[in-house]
Parts: sequence; C-alpha cells; structure tokens
Amino acid sequence: MKSGNNFATHAIMDNPESQTEFPPLPSPAPLLEKAPTPPSPDSPAVTVRDLSVAFGEHRVLKAVSLDIPARAVTAIIGPSGCGKSTFLRALNRMHDLVPTALVEGEVCLFGQDIYSRQVEAVLVRRRVGMVFQKSNPFPTMSIAENVTVGLTLNGVRNSSVLRERMTESLVMSALWDEVKDRLDAPALSLSGGQQQRLCIARALAVKPDVLLMDEPASALDPLATAKIEDLILELKRNYTIVIVTHNMQQAARMPAFTAFFYLGELVEYGPTRNIFTSPKNKRTEDYVTGRFG
Repeated sequence: MKSGNNFATHAIMDNPESQTEFPPLPSPAPLLEKAPTPPSPDSPAVTVRDLSVAFGEHRVLKAVSLDIPARAVTAIIGPSGCGKSTFLRALNRMHDLVPTALVEGEVCLFGQDIYSRQVEAVLVRRRVGMVFQKSNPFPTMSIAENVTVGLTLNGVRNSSVLRERMTESLVMSALWDEVKDRLDAPALSLSGGQQQRLCIARALAVKPDVLLMDEPASALDPLATAKIEDLILELKRNYTIVIVTHNMQQAARMPAFTAFFYLGELVEYGPTRNIFTSPKNKRTEDYVTGRFG
C-alpha cells in the first residue's frame, strides 16, 4: 500500500455513522460495514503491519507493527520527534492531506484495509475520530452547532435527530450539565478544558469506533486534566481509544497497553504494568525512569 495525497477533506470532520438520514455511501465501499457490537475480545480493533511514513526524503516511521485492542485505552509514549503523532495520524489517513507524505504498510480497522484504493479517506475518518492537542472549536459556531457540524455536513437534517445526538454527545463528554442552559452561546466562551471536551463531544456525535487523542490534556491545568482522564476512562467502555502523551504519570495510570516509540521505531509494546515495572528493552527502562527524554 502506498498513499500519495489528494483528498481535500477537513481533518476535524472525522466520522459520522451511516444511518437512513445520511446519503448513500460511494460504491464500491468495502470498508465501513459497522464493526462488531460488541467487538470480539479476541479481535483487535486496529491491526498495523510494517507501517512506514516518510515526508519527502525524511522517513519518520519505520516498519511499525502492533495490534490495538478494542474497547481499551492504548498509550503511545516516547521523546519528541520519535513519530508518535505521525503514527496516530496514519490510523485515520490524515497524511493524505500532506502532498509530500508517503505511507507504506497496512492498517486494518476490524480487518478492513483503510488504505484500500476503493475506500475514501473521509469514510475512514467517520469511523476513526481525532481530538487534537490544542482544542479547535469553530469560533463562529455555537456550542450546539459545534457538536452537530459533522452530522449536518454529512446530510443529517432531522432536527430531532440532531438534538438527540447533540445531547447524548455532551452527556458522554461530561459537559452537558455545564452548558445545557447556554447551548446557543459561542463555543469560544467556554474555558480551555470545556473547549477540549466540546471537541471530544463533536467527535463522538458521529459515533466512531476508534477515538484518537494527540496529547489532549497537555495544555490544560491539573483540574481540567483530571476531568479529561476520567472522561477517557469512562469512554473506553464503548470506544477504542489511542492516546499520545508525554506525561509519564498519566501513561502509567490510565491505559491498559502502552507502546514506546524511539527514533521512528516501535521499541516495545505490551501491558502498561509491564512497560513501567519490568520493561524488556533497556531503552524503554531508561525512558520511563526519566534517564532521557
């Protein structure tokens, strides 16, 4: 599989589920038959094999292979510039938006190749949502409009459906009680932590299978960070979550599995307890104990 990049897609319109209100999917579309509900505990949500990513002559990821379990939190750790965010963005084809990017290898979502030539990148992003390090609500839209914008852009017009999905998403993102009386207020009137939870609600509104989070709490104060962590642990009951973090305390206490990246390579991957208490690789031990990074 090789990916050039000519998809003009807004990266934050990540993921609506196909319902009767949605326009029919393009044909052929072998991907995006909805994942098993619940996913089989023996089947990974995402399977990555020999994934390499380069930008021009610069190779950032080198033949990474791992299985990401369904309905669990998996953390990606490593020093700056080691390929963590590059790996995350490869899981929903965001590199298609970069003309110089070259992606090789295989990424399968519940056994379906997301880089198949027959699969549109926008369909992948409906199933694999993304929350960025810096909250990015639409400044000209209200709180309510920010949550439902992905649905409306994909053809949902039924006001009762939009209202139901908005309420459900704000409840799931632990934001409903704080904003239910000012849904028409500008999104930028919210605090930084609230804006980040609003972005999570926007991603959840389209009911993805996988939620990618690139350092979602790095710019937040400890109280807001705790709310985000509690939210992630609650969401894992229904979603597969992959999170990039530089916070070793966060990485040690929250995910079930942890992958350590260094210089574009996957050094070690396994249960979080093992990574932090009995790593097999000396570089992993040095990093998690603070000797470098």
